[in-house]
Amino acid sequence: MPILIMKTFLTLFALIALCLQAADKPNIVFILADDMGYGDLGCYGHPRAKTPVIDRLAKQGVRFTQHYSNGTECSPTRTAFLTGRYPQRAGGLECAIGTGNVGRYDDAIRLASQRQLGLPAKQVILPSALKPAGYVSGVFGKWHLGYEPQFNPMEHGWDNFFGYMGGNVHYFNHRETSELHALYRGRLPVHAEGYMTHLITDSSISFIERNKDTPFFLFVSHECPHFPFQGPKDVKKEINKTNWMKPDAETYVAMLEDLDSEVGRLLRVLDKHKLTDNTLVIFVSDNGGFSGAANMGPFSGAKSTTMEGGIRVPLIMRWPGKIRSGTVSDQVCMTFDLTRSIINLTQAKVPAMQLDGFDLVNHIFKRKPDFSRTLFWRGKRGERTWSAVRDGDLKFVRKTEGQTQEWLFDLSKDLGEKNDLSSARPSQVARLKKLLLNWEKEVKPVR
Repeated sequence: MPILIMKTFLTLFALIALCLQAADKPNIVFILADDMGYGDLGCYGHPRAKTPVIDRLAKQGVRFTQHYSNGTECSPTRTAFLTGRYPQRAGGLECAIGTGNVGRYDDAIRLASQRQLGLPAKQVILPSALKPAGYVSGVFGKWHLGYEPQFNPMEHGWDNFFGYMGGNVHYFNHRETSELHALYRGRLPVHAEGYMTHLITDSSISFIERNKDTPFFLFVSHECPHFPFQGPKDVKKEINKTNWMKPDAETYVAMLEDLDSEVGRLLRVLDKHKLTDNTLVIFVSDNGGFSGAANMGPFSGAKSTTMEGGIRVPLIMRWPGKIRSGTVSDQVCMTFDLTRSIINLTQAKVPAMQLDGFDLVNHIFKRKPDFSRTLFWRGKRGERTWSAVRDGDLKFVRKTEGQTQEWLFDLSKDLGEKNDLSSARPSQVARLKKLLLNWEKEVKPVR
């Protein structure tokens, strides 16, 4: 065979192999709501909000009843998702970074003074590990993992970024209460017109359109339903520092329903390009709901606490033909389980020792029996620390703020955490406190 023909044949063979490899790799669409309470969707029991798109997503896939965020606030859960590990390991990220790059507890304050408050790129595995596996990755919306240039998403391996660096912005003028310009495209500050939820969807759709022929990982990082409470029609509603965090029940429902519509707009693009059957869609919240605004269902507590209302959140996954429709899973799971699942699905390579979670998607694919887990939380803000350990159905909760309060609950009988068993079961309290202490030693920060 002539050399030229042989080279042509080998080139075509290589291209065909690459195409077949790409076809075997699923797209990942990860939709993260912000401060969404466990009961904020119709399929999780909201009495008023109409969320037919997300409800249908649950009917087409699996809805989880015992999913937990890794953090009690935004930044720690996002850290856990991108690193696949407990956020305590990262250092300085056990609570949300304050507006304007403010550290809110001792370790974070120390790092802020060194201009190191944020998530270091060297600790991140998503999306950096996906690039060698053939994936293009984009993140659109809220970042909240550091304001300094070295913490920009583009330094973490993302191919595209549009959004804001902080924790929340005005939905229409896209500025923080600090008046700091926070909206970026890539590494450069930009100006944009429109409602933040819609702009995030616009950029996400554009990313799909540009990369529909390539395996992609899309992180749709919504601000909604985080404060300030502004619906899509509230362009003239005055929002200032005094009412920035003031709950508004009517507006909150409008925000939830608009978010549902935007999820629908995104899913229709997958349908349009015949990507639905090869795309795993994940919808989840970064922590429990904001007190006075969100519906936490049967749970007590709210965002910033380790009571169930602060950490138990909605999780829905859909992948037609892979995940059986109409599934409801009671498997106890956590944010970093989604990280390991994505790494395994995309055939990305990372040392197993770097991951703290388990493959939740494979668990659902193979319809494995549910199993008990031991999970930990700790969230710091100022002089206040909330901690917890769940081992099977028993949960030990501690709050320290000047004085220390401790509780023991049996979640199999007491979802609302109303019946403190600590006096009746001192041996279990001692056992769980020891588990928590050993975990705290094991996850000491690396910086």
